[in-house]
Amino acid sequence: MAKPTVKAVLLSPQRELGAKPLLVVGPSLGTSTVLWTETAALLGDEYDVIGWDLPGHGISPTTAEGFDVAELADAVVDLVDSVSPGVNFHYAGVSLGGATGLQLGIKHGDRLSSLSVQCTGAKLGTPEGWLERAETVRKLGTPVMIQGSAERWFAPGFMDRQPDISSRLLHALRDADRFGYSFCCEALASFDVREQLGSITVPTLAIAGVEDSVAPPSFAEAVAAGITAGGGTAQAVALDGVAHLAPAEAPAAVAELMRTFMKENGL
Repeated sequence: MAKPTVKAVLLSPQRELGAKPLLVVGPSLGTSTVLWTETAALLGDEYDVIGWDLPGHGISPTTAEGFDVAELADAVVDLVDSVSPGVNFHYAGVSLGGATGLQLGIKHGDRLSSLSVQCTGAKLGTPEGWLERAETVRKLGTPVMIQGSAERWFAPGFMDRQPDISSRLLHALRDADRFGYSFCCEALASFDVREQLGSITVPTLAIAGVEDSVAPPSFAEAVAAGITAGGGTAQAVALDGVAHLAPAEAPAAVAELMRTFMKENGL
């Protein structure tokens, strides 16, 4: 296993980094930093917002070797250190990006000011399902996932109401490297941190979409319960009319929840 390399996109206004607290945001499988564009715009006056892309997605290079979610978390810390060495940061991530957030909380909690995990869980899907998807995409490419992803990602009616953002996200999926995507599926197949949630001490906000079939609100509640059982502080919130991509589907609601939470925990 080799640690993957992830690249970042600045999502807040161009200015000298360090004047504002740093917020790092992570993507869902098959998406890119486009997922965070609107939410980041709402937070960009108060935070330096940096989004990272999964291997083979967006601007991140693909990889020839597998990796696990803990190594993605290491790669995010390396990315932050390449921009602002040693700085503490707020982190928010969706689905696989949220799973990476849980690993950050477990492994690198001393670097986090707060943690927001969205549309995710301590375990997602089944190993068999992820390995089968990895094999399919390796053979046929990411376009084979577009129809199923459109159904999972967005609550009913969203694509009609917001054709621009939904088509940009589906284009990100179409353009993702088949091998990078498959390795991400394999990382999710082996991801299960249910027994480690109690070691997370950073304040955590778990956001779920009521319409999410992949990571329903019960997953967010289980994450919060696992963290509080270990003595940490965590809360779970469910958003009506939202499926699997909360920051794209409900940017105003997500930005407001995150702003309030980050202000309570640090800056």
